[in-house]
Amino acid sequence: MEGGAYGAGKAGGAFDPQTLVRQPHTILRVVSWVFSIVVFGSIVNEGYLNNPSEEEEYCIYNRNPNACNYGVTVGVLAFLTCLLYLALDVYFPQISSVKDRKKAVLSDIGVSAFWAFLWFVGFCFLANQWQVSKPKDNPLNEGTDAARAAIAFSFFSIFTWAGQAVLAFQRYQIGADSALFSQDYMDPSQDSSMPYAPYVEPSVGPDTTGMGGTYQHPANSFDTEPQGYQSQGY
Repeated sequence: MEGGAYGAGKAGGAFDPQTLVRQPHTILRVVSWVFSIVVFGSIVNEGYLNNPSEEEEYCIYNRNPNACNYGVTVGVLAFLTCLLYLALDVYFPQISSVKDRKKAVLSDIGVSAFWAFLWFVGFCFLANQWQVSKPKDNPLNEGTDAARAAIAFSFFSIFTWAGQAVLAFQRYQIGADSALFSQDYMDPSQDSSMPYAPYVEPSVGPDTTGMGGTYQHPANSFDTEPQGYQSQGY
């Protein structure tokens, strides 16, 4: 956004929900939020099988409880993270400090990249455990669609979170608009880049050189003899 700092306008402006919804990073957060619901919802609802011959339920992914626990944990935490940063997007234009905006954007870069990595690990983990699952553990093929959906949306989440990191990095590169924030948030006393006015020595006597204000040394009376003086030849 032009005329602002780190992708948002000057603080104190009216909140515009249409502008917020149209922003690419907001759209990706909503999509990531939906994907996280699909992942942990699929595993919670149909990711655990119950064999009549066994009393306890077991994970559909190769009977490995760690696979189901990882998918549910990452999905729920990603769900909460999306809500947190959606709230930050709403509050972001009201942040008056450029430094605070910078910290928020940097945290967005780090968190988004971190979640993209977690979803990559989750996709590889779930896909591997699903591949090595034994058909006898699920003779009725119960929950297979849900298990595949969790794997697929884990894969899609890699790109949505990576996209958020890229967009946050672009916002970081935008930086602060000095035209708006130099007067409001910069301390002139701490700005050492402001040039000082050059010192010009006042001229002594009339300016005979035509250089305007150039210091002229007065003639030394001891260097030249006054006219009419004659040595007496002592």
